Order: sequence, then structure tokens, then C-alpha cells
Amino acid sequence: MTQTMIGVIGGSGLYEIEGLEGAAWKTVETPWGSPSDEILTGTLDGVPMAFLPRHGRGHVHTPSSVPYRANIDALKRLGVTDVISVSACGSFREEMAPGDFVLVDQFVDRTFAREKSFFGPGCVGHVSVAHPTCPRLSEACGRAARDSGITVHEGGTYLAMEGPQFSTLAESRMYRESWRCDVIGMTNMPEAKLAREAELCYASVAMITDYDSWHPDHGEVDINQIIATLTGNADKGRALVRRLPGLLGVERAPCPHGCDRALEFAILTAPEKRDPEFVAKLDAVAGRVLG
Repeated sequence: MTQTMIGVIGGSGLYEIEGLEGAAWKTVETPWGSPSDEILTGTLDGVPMAFLPRHGRGHVHTPSSVPYRANIDALKRLGVTDVISVSACGSFREEMAPGDFVLVDQFVDRTFAREKSFFGPGCVGHVSVAHPTCPRLSEACGRAARDSGITVHEGGTYLAMEGPQFSTLAESRMYRESWRCDVIGMTNMPEAKLAREAELCYASVAMITDYDSWHPDHGEVDINQIIATLTGNADKGRALVRRLPGLLGVERAPCPHGCDRALEFAILTAPEKRDPEFVAKLDAVAGRVLG
């Protein structure tokens, strides 16, 4: 058993967690640069927590400029064991309406302007992301949502687009009809991949703000409508997060799905061929297997 520490990455509209005891903003430096902002740490119902605003306070980072590697490294460096990603998204399904939440379990990654791995020349590693979110953690988020009175859909495929523009009508129809995706957003990739490389359990809570541009009765995405829905979603997101410590508990057993052992056989570069300077950058995310 190890101590649980919950890390929350807040997306558009969710910039803080209320009720943290001993709350303090901490500066965390990483070998991958500075994270999006300082990290708010404290305890909630006796469980340590860390909150990182993905876009920075004041929303200063675009989806493409978010320092994803630094964010995940910083959370791991603080001792986080479980990461809850909270983000705004559009819906491709009539039944997944604005104001509903979706617990994502699959991704289609269409991003192209971001660093997507901690590994590279000097230390090559390959992890499986066949099942990119943690079922145990997602189940806890689902229960927290239901207990908070939130309409939540368990399971869904998230189309990760580069942005910052929203989809064309043709793209929206393709993602919905041909690719059978359920929601669309701009920030869960490469975040989910990096969390897996860092051996962190990761759950994605997608908060629906709109129907993208495919819906004949809603037309193109209206940013004013999105902002209005974000306000309500943020309150729901905070309610969900407040219930997580009671569901996850102070102590944590090894992940039954192996998220915390994802690097067990992932490093392919022979020890004598590894670049010491590069390996030093991996001290937080891969120190367990690299020594």
C-alpha cells in the first residue's frame, strides 16, 4: 500500500479547487521546463491533492502551447499517484448533451504540433496505450459524478484535434459519422500518453459545452454559448472533485490494471548505450525502472 495523492488538471473554466486544507501554490521546476502554472497543493478529507490549471491562471496557454511534459513531470515529482483530467469538449452524440459529462476511455489523436513522449534518442521506450485511461479511476469519477447529481456517460471516444480553431462542418461530420467518435477536444493528447509513460493512473472527465458544428439545430460552435455552459460545468466539476478523496481513500493498492507498472518492460535501449544526461531528465517519470 502507498499513500494516495490525487492530481487534478483543470481545463477551461476550472481554475481552482475549493476547500483544500493547508492550501499553498508551489513552484515546481522540471527538466522539461516550467509547467503551465504553479501547483496548488493541500489536503482534502485527509488525502493529499495537487491542482494544476492546464492553461495557467488567466488562461494564457493555447492547447498547442500547454507544456504537457512539464505538467506531468511536475505532478509525478510531487508524489501524485492518480491524475484526473477535467476538460471542456464538444459532442458528436445527440444523447450527450451540453452540461453532461463523459468518462473517456479511448482517443483518436489528430494533434501534430506537440512533443508526445518523454523518451527519445539516448533512451528509447515504448508503452502500451491500447487502453489509455484507468478503469479503476474512471469508475471512481463516475460514482462521484452520479453522487453529485451530474448526468454522466461512462465510456466514449475523444477526438483530439490540434486547434485552436474549431472544426469545419466537413470535419465534424467525418469524425461523427465515419470515425464514430463521441466527443472532441484539444487537450487530452498527448497528456494521456505522457501520464502512461510516467506510470500514473489517468482518468479523463470531459465536460460537454456544445454539439460542435454537425448538429442541424445548433449550427456552428458559438463561443458565447460555450462560456455560459462552462460556468455551470465548472461548478459540477468542483463537486465531482470534492467527492474523490472519500472514494479513493488515503491508502492505495497497486493499480489492478497495471498503470503504475507501465514501464516494466518498456525501455529498449541497453543500459550501456543510454545517454546519462538524457536519463537524468527521466528521474521523476522513469526513475523506478532506470534506477
